[in-house]
Amino acid sequence: MQFGVFTVGDVTKDPVSGKTLTEGERIQQMVTVALKAEEVGLDVFATGEHHNPPFVPSSPTTLLGFIAAKTSKILLSTSTTLITTNDPVKIAEDYAMLQHLAEGRVDLMMGRGNTGPVYPWFGQDIRNGIHLAIENYALLRRLWREDVVSWEGKFRTPLEGFTSTPRPLDGVPPFVWHGSIRSPEIAEQAAYYGDGFFHNNIFWPADHTARLIQHYRSRFEHYGHGAADQAIVGLGGQVFMRKNSQDARSEYRPYFDHSPIYGGGPSMEETMEQTPLAVGSPQEIIDRTMTFREKFGDYQRQLFIADHAGLPLKTVLEQMDILGSEVVPVLRKEFDALRPAHVPEAPTHESLKAAAERAASLESVSPEAVGLEGTR
Repeated sequence: MQFGVFTVGDVTKDPVSGKTLTEGERIQQMVTVALKAEEVGLDVFATGEHHNPPFVPSSPTTLLGFIAAKTSKILLSTSTTLITTNDPVKIAEDYAMLQHLAEGRVDLMMGRGNTGPVYPWFGQDIRNGIHLAIENYALLRRLWREDVVSWEGKFRTPLEGFTSTPRPLDGVPPFVWHGSIRSPEIAEQAAYYGDGFFHNNIFWPADHTARLIQHYRSRFEHYGHGAADQAIVGLGGQVFMRKNSQDARSEYRPYFDHSPIYGGGPSMEETMEQTPLAVGSPQEIIDRTMTFREKFGDYQRQLFIADHAGLPLKTVLEQMDILGSEVVPVLRKEFDALRPAHVPEAPTHESLKAAAERAASLESVSPEAVGLEGTR
């Protein structure tokens, strides 16, 4: 089970101090959070991709490449790579380059984003969103798996004898999660390829999330990748913790009320009841997170949003300390004890490389040798 944090990189006024960070300060804050995540023993740091104010992470590979140079263990990912508006050729090149620089500590999450105007900014039509996601990803897979690609589709110019460089590290492409909060077509896409499915269930009630995950699991099995409970699932969430729940809720309330995500909607208590938002003591966070397994089955990755709504860096780092020392160690132990032996762990570069080597070894054994082996 992997635990980590993700950022959406919003530049939001602190409603308590009244301070708003500059873009440069916010970018440096994200780097500090990533380094802290490794320090406290988390497994994953992920960044979103946005191309509009008040967000700053418009170039995830630049940010993650910088963090890769300053870390040695933590896995670097995206909490959305826009498969719809980025050229799949550029995605193939950028993330293969990052994979080499980070020595394999890279995977990524494909998504369509939540900002409609981004489509015309990059020359696309939002009405083609699902079709772009399907076509672009099909091309991306070929670019990573075939040395020379000739291809023609609907949404970009054809390719003739094209080789994407650099090639994936060790010939093993980065693992891909497909992120969606409402589209069964994306869950279907993840299942078809045997990729991971990530439901960033910040806003959604559990029954909605469960239906989409169950669709992915059943189709994963349908396409022959394994049993439904062996499908690779990730979940999002958000927490805010203090020693006791009263202090946590009192301190977090102004940030919730002015949040670009939550502000102006249901109250904090209503949101906590209806979504995975958890504000309270470390034990309350543990108890709430453990209910995810009951509702959605065994899963492989849990990411918490760490640093949004203008929270001061000092507070964010305190949250990371609590996650690393009091919450995640307990969750790891509990989830690992409950996970059946046949349910896989989250893929890593090392596990994917080992699987590729095993497959190559089996392919190298001639049918005659297999037959002779069977007679001994």
